[in-house]
Order: sequence, then C-alpha cells, then structure tokens
Amino acid sequence: MTSPADEVVTLASELIAIDTTNPGTYGGPGTERPAAEYVAARLSEAGYACEYVESGAPGRGNVVARLPGADPSRGALLVHGHLDVVPAEAADWTVHPFSGEVRDGYLWGRGAVDMKGMLAMTLAVARHFKRTGVVPARDLIFAFLADEEAGGVVGAQWLVEHRPDLFAGATEAISEVGGFSVTLGGGPRAYLVETAEKGSMWLRLAARGTAGHGSLLHTDNPIATLAAALARLDAHRFPVVLTDPVREFLTGAAELTGVPFDPADPEAAVARLGHLSRLIAPTLRDTATVTIVNAGYKSNVVPAVARAEVDGRMLPGRDEAFRAELGRVLGPRVEVEWSSLPAVQTTFDGPLVAAMGAAIRAEDPGARLLPYMMPAGTDAKAFARLGIRHFGFAPLRLPADLDFTALFHGVDERVPVAALEFGTRVLDRLWRSC
Repeated sequence: MTSPADEVVTLASELIAIDTTNPGTYGGPGTERPAAEYVAARLSEAGYACEYVESGAPGRGNVVARLPGADPSRGALLVHGHLDVVPAEAADWTVHPFSGEVRDGYLWGRGAVDMKGMLAMTLAVARHFKRTGVVPARDLIFAFLADEEAGGVVGAQWLVEHRPDLFAGATEAISEVGGFSVTLGGGPRAYLVETAEKGSMWLRLAARGTAGHGSLLHTDNPIATLAAALARLDAHRFPVVLTDPVREFLTGAAELTGVPFDPADPEAAVARLGHLSRLIAPTLRDTATVTIVNAGYKSNVVPAVARAEVDGRMLPGRDEAFRAELGRVLGPRVEVEWSSLPAVQTTFDGPLVAAMGAAIRAEDPGARLLPYMMPAGTDAKAFARLGIRHFGFAPLRLPADLDFTALFHGVDERVPVAALEFGTRVLDRLWRSC
C-alpha cells in the first residue's frame, strides 16, 4: 500500500496537465469539467461516493465527497480548493505551463502553487484514509470547486446559494492561502496561517463628454476627464489601519527576528520583511488599482464616453469609508458602479489552530504558526455566508531563499517536490486528530 506522499506528485502533475484556464467571463461556460471528472474518478476508485455538480454554466464542474468521522456530533471540517487556474503564455515559460514536469526538484506548471498542489495533497490523503479505513476525529467534507479565479460566481458562490446541503454540518474550513513557511531572521521557520482576507470591490468607472471631430477644440473630452481621475487615484494612498491579524503577525515576526515592532510605525516593520513585504504591505491599507481602460473607436473622433475598471480591496470594516474616499478622489464627473464581496476574519485560537500547530511541529520541530491577513480573496468569502470559520492552511516547507509569493499567477510557477510530500504528511496528521 503506497503512502499519500508517494502519489502526491503524480496526482499534482496529472491535474496540472489538464488545462483549466478560467476564461474570466464572470458567469459563462468554463473549463473545469475534465479536472472535476479526474478528481471524481480518483476518489471513486478509493471507495468514495462523489457528487458532481455543474454550477450555473456548462463545464463548471465541482466535486464534493464526505468521509464520516468518529464523532458525528462535532461540526464537520470542510477542505476546499479550486480547480481553475489563471491564463499562462507558454512562450514566457521555461517549461510548458501545462506539462506538470518535474525538474530540479520542483513540480512546474500553472496551478502548482495556486492551487493544484493542495488539491493533490487533499486527494492523496483522502484516498489513503478511505483505502486503509482511517476514521477521522470528525466528518471531513472534500470540495473541489470551479471559478474561484473569477470570484466564484459560478463556483462556490453558486453552490452556497443553490446547494448548501453539500456542506451541511460544516463549522470550520481550511484551504488556500497559508500554511507555507517563511524564514525570518535566523530563528525557526514560521508558517503563516490566513485568518482574515480583505474585501473585494470591482469598480466600473465612466466619464462622459461631447463627441466630435478630433481636429476641433474640446473642453469636455471624457478621455481627459477619466485620465485625470485615474492619475489622482494612482497617486492616492489610503490611510494605514493596523488590524488585529496584522498586529499579531508583526508582533510574532518581531519576536522571531529580535527587532522590536513599533505599532505607531507598522510600515517600517513591513519594510524589514524582504520579499514577504509584497504580501503583507497591502494589508496595512485599502488599495484601488486601475486594471482596464477603454475609450474611443477612431483616431479622429472624440468619443462620448470613456470607461475604466478598478480592482479595489478593503480592510475589514472599511467598506463605507473606502467608497466615500474613492468618490472624493475620483471627483463628481466620474460615474462609479461597483460589485463587492465582504472581508472575512476570524480569531487565531481554538482546537483546530492547536491541531495545525501540533501537525506542523511533528514534521518541523520548533516551528511556529503566525496568523496573517490575505490582501486578495478566496472562496472563503462564499463559505462565510454559511457561518463557516475559515483558515488558509495548505502546508508547505519551503527553501528560505524561495520568493514564494512571486509564484502566485507568475511565470514559471512551481513548487518543491519535497514541500508537497511534507504538506501531505502534515494533512495526514491534522485530519486524524482535529
């Protein structure tokens, strides 16, 4: 009988080789079905009864399976992850992004980090438990989901609205983005656990003016109006707000590095984090990033309207303040429409947190868990609507010099083979006892 760690790399490689690029159509057809069918086949051959659901649009495949635990009176643990990935341009990569190639001790490909590696760890341990008759401490619900990379509109959001029965009894969940190690100073490794994530707000901006011939004088060119507003927005910095998860992280980091943390100057503490500051700095304030600009249709015609889209991310409790501040920066001549998902946040305590720490330290003695806030969003936003408490915990022990955060959605996305095997052992320990 093979161990979970023996097959995790094969499972991850085969999942990466299934191109599940999310088309970003926000509710349209998708590509996840072949990967969902692959997952269902691997679980079914181990003895699981799987439910396959297409969520709201053709091809949006989801698979859910449940393993009963020893104490059915306890709330179930939901283990979820997404099957879709962001696009990858093969010409930019060292290896083909959908090869799932193993090279130089790493598994390469789109989704290796985000998040087919975690899906493979989940599959490997779930299959092992079923085949060997392991009964976990409580029910485990395994969910492999569509459309996370476009907000989960026809993925987790749709399932929460239309099939909440699939998650009946779940009180806590683990998924991305956390559980990976960082080395701060010369001390023991720290493993970050996501306990909060910023809210998401997608803004659609429009400036209107008078259409006309480009050779004439214009005082209300909508492109100029919008460009000026976008320049103000790009230069604007929202205020620093020190939230509890960020304070806890910076306090823990200070203890590991021996450099005191001054709560009055959190930006200085973040600046000392090296490449990790890329992940932590956006959690000090709201952000609004221009991502799409669209105006005009002929070089000698001034259009009547110019449009743009903005990716907004708000700290917990900052929704109304963010909207008001954004309105002041953009000015009255720019129309704003938005759609949003709220921030999620939980405390860093309880039996599950203790069990995560014990499972990590059994494989990496002396290691420490640190809570942190994710600047982006995950399917945790959907499951929070069901009252499910979420932690980002996809355990990986990483080389100290690996700029891991740069690999999310990056070129040459890859994960160490040894890290996948480590994470599989940690999840095996965690699910037996938590």
